[in-house]
Amino acid sequence: MGKHVTIGAAEANRSFSKLLRAVKDGDRITITSHGEPVAEMRSPADRDADEEKAAREKAWEELQARWARSEFRVIGPWSREEIWDEITR
Repeated sequence: MGKHVTIGAAEANRSFSKLLRAVKDGDRITITSHGEPVAEMRSPADRDADEEKAAREKAWEELQARWARSEFRVIGPWSREEIWDEITR
């Protein structure tokens, strides 16, 4: 992964082609206006990886919440023969 660069909007406007090459090489560019971030340039592969990570994190949080709401149940013990009979029916 490349580096993360922050640049002002006026400079980004003057150096757009250079910034595109940097993004192609793996850099992330944050563009600011009056010191505040207003845009980010990054490759689509980075975006896809970020979206996939966010989806995994959301699924994990939902699973943990489901576990927290679940009631503990004891469903055994069974003998080996009872399990075998159940799965071979």
